[in-house]
Amino acid sequence: MTEDQKFMKVAIEEARKAEAIGEVPIGAVLVLNGEVISSAFNLREDLQSAVAHAELMAIDKACKKLGTWRLEDTVLYVTLEPCPMCAGAIILSRVKRVVYGASDPKAGCAGTFMNLLEDQRFNHQSEVTSGVLADECGELLTAFFKSLREKKKKEKQMRKQLQPAEHTEINSR
Repeated sequence: MTEDQKFMKVAIEEARKAEAIGEVPIGAVLVLNGEVISSAFNLREDLQSAVAHAELMAIDKACKKLGTWRLEDTVLYVTLEPCPMCAGAIILSRVKRVVYGASDPKAGCAGTFMNLLEDQRFNHQSEVTSGVLADECGELLTAFFKSLREKKKKEKQMRKQLQPAEHTEINSR
């Protein structure tokens, strides 16, 4: 197992924590000199915050732990390719390298939809390594959204079953 795979496994464990509480299963880990300095998972629903992405939570924890906003020698491992907001935070915090698992064709800003992280127009670029344990990371997301769709379908069927009885009762009054 490579070092990238080892730390991606830690990020996957963070993603599983998110899944366990009904969050989209995305996990992130920040590593400095081969040691995990922070880890986090998606908490958007729990905190009702658009900015509670795993990457931002991990970056914030690392900054507080290290006492600096400059994360110049760190490596960020994340199960899903960073979005534009997270890519911006990665650039601004000067993360040296980003390693991600599953690509995000709708919002990935580390090379799939666009590549903010390596854009030379910014004053900082992060090296990007993609596709580390991509199948495992992608399957977490696929299974989560499949389960969510099935749950919504069942709820819709339940509402349909209840509707005729409610309408009949109202009409007979």
